[in-house]
Amino acid sequence: DHHNLAFLISRNFDLLICTKIQSSSDTNSGIISPSRQQGLACVNVPFVIRTWILGALFSFCAGLPIADTRLVPLVLLTLLAHIFVHVVVYSAIIGRSKKDFKKYLFNFMRVMPVIALVNNLLKLGLNELKLCFRERLTKHLYEEYLKGYTYYKMGNLDNRIANADQLLTQDVEKFCNSVVDLYSNLSKPLLDIGLYIFKLTTAIGAQGPATMMAYLLISGLFLTRLRRPIGKMTVTEQKYEGEYRYVNSRLITNSEEIAFYNGNVREKQTIHATFKKLVDHLHNFIFFRFSMGMVDSIIAKYLATVVGYLVVSRPFLNLTHPRHIHSTHAELLEDYYQSGRMLLRMSQALGRIVLAGREMTRLSGFTTRITELMKVLKELNSGKYERTMVSQSEKDGLEKLILQPGSGQIIHIDNIIKFEHTPLVTPNGDILIKDLTFEVKSGTNVLVCGPNGCGKSSLFRVLGELWPLFGGNLTKPERGKLFYVPQRPYMTLGTLRDQVIYPDTYEDQKKKGISDHVLKEYLDNVQLGHILDREGSWNTVQDWMDVLSGGEKQRMAMARLFYHKPQFAILDECTSAVSVDVEDYIYSHCRKVGITLFTVSHRKSLWKHHEIYLHMDGRGNYEFKPITDETVEFGS
Repeated sequence: DHHNLAFLISRNFDLLICTKIQSSSDTNSGIISPSRQQGLACVNVPFVIRTWILGALFSFCAGLPIADTRLVPLVLLTLLAHIFVHVVVYSAIIGRSKKDFKKYLFNFMRVMPVIALVNNLLKLGLNELKLCFRERLTKHLYEEYLKGYTYYKMGNLDNRIANADQLLTQDVEKFCNSVVDLYSNLSKPLLDIGLYIFKLTTAIGAQGPATMMAYLLISGLFLTRLRRPIGKMTVTEQKYEGEYRYVNSRLITNSEEIAFYNGNVREKQTIHATFKKLVDHLHNFIFFRFSMGMVDSIIAKYLATVVGYLVVSRPFLNLTHPRHIHSTHAELLEDYYQSGRMLLRMSQALGRIVLAGREMTRLSGFTTRITELMKVLKELNSGKYERTMVSQSEKDGLEKLILQPGSGQIIHIDNIIKFEHTPLVTPNGDILIKDLTFEVKSGTNVLVCGPNGCGKSSLFRVLGELWPLFGGNLTKPERGKLFYVPQRPYMTLGTLRDQVIYPDTYEDQKKKGISDHVLKEYLDNVQLGHILDREGSWNTVQDWMDVLSGGEKQRMAMARLFYHKPQFAILDECTSAVSVDVEDYIYSHCRKVGITLFTVSHRKSLWKHHEIYLHMDGRGNYEFKPITDETVEFGS
């Protein structure tokens, strides 16, 4: 990449200067001595080592075969050949040998493709390392996020993480890129410093390198303290980015409702207000980085160079220094390059490390968000939830309510649902019913009714094990034997077959021994057989959320219910857009195939399909009684 190219040009320029110095001290010699060539080649050692490290990490992370790792020594050889060719070309020019010049120049042209390959291999290695890191981290996070019902718990039981999609996508990408870039930006300066300290200590003693290292430590601590706000500002930036992304996704998801309300002006105000928060924060962030950039440039670049000059000039400006009492001008110049130039290079490497601290501070912001996400995922998977809520007794204060499942006990037994002294509590801590006790056996359909907010949906969430149990005992079949059909059914991405068998796959369907002919019967039972005729194949892929009408989605969900044949089914207003005759057939068919129903509905036409009603009044009271001719009307 351009950094590597600039690095090579800089080193080659040094080689050219050193060649001229050598020619001035060895007036008639056009060839650099072997010891001198070895010293010059050492300048590129950090670059070579960095190439090896990148290749090794690339091989490890991307899972390359062992044979592919043999490319790494080849990369090193091409780099050393590159250095050697430059040295001999310069020596031929200084020695005024046209024959050697042409020979070495043409040799250099022949290895140009290899040099180009090396530079692009470095770039490839970095990009692959970023992708590999992102792939592994993303897979790990989604493994935790989609374990059990963690994805549901994060948005409904726990409110520590907002906009998880922003964290799992953009924040992960930026975090991985920052880590790899930081590694790349630190590896060469660190190796430079190690090499130069070794060379300078043997040449001029340890005082010069020690002074530069002390400067690095002091300036690094000072700048780190100044950069502290960057981490928090990065966290805030990503938070506002997530909010801005969320309001845009809401507009897309609810576009039809917003259009009917003619709410585009109001939505524009909401989006502009959210975007303004982001822009205002970015303005402050940019100005802060500008201010820090000024300080960084002065301390890490220019003052580091000044300190380097002060250290390297001491033996040369001291006329009584024993090292240079009898040195000629050419010898002084050569010694200055050998020791002073390396010291200046070391000061520049130290400056680059200090500047890398700026990226490290920004990386700390991404690290904070990713670490918090991993912590919350781990706690949710272990059954610990945390939610900030407004206390009724102290409305102005906030308190933490830790939801601890385990206070109640869930017992898995087939063909029965039994609540024993179970409190019905929301994640906010609201107690809907203090003590819920009833028993339903297979074959007894229950009609659940009551005003909004009375606890109907909460009851089903506890049944589905989405919400924790705060006390008592709940006896029920395993979750796979209980099916939920909502008012607005979910249509998955995929084929027509996938809509009927969801969440099963085609392989699962074949294992169950259910043929496509049987699937067609399920569609016919809910009067959707015409969809298969219209689409022409079970493998037709459509955007089924848009293709199917509201009533067709509800009937498709009932066909899905017939496919799975659970012991119990929860029907949450799931036939509100279905005609009465189709609804009557669906309920009769459920009884025929042995599916026991918990139905949320206010339609009086459904009474005949149920034996018991569970009525919640919204004030903490409930009735669980058989439906008789004397039952007070609660439907329509």
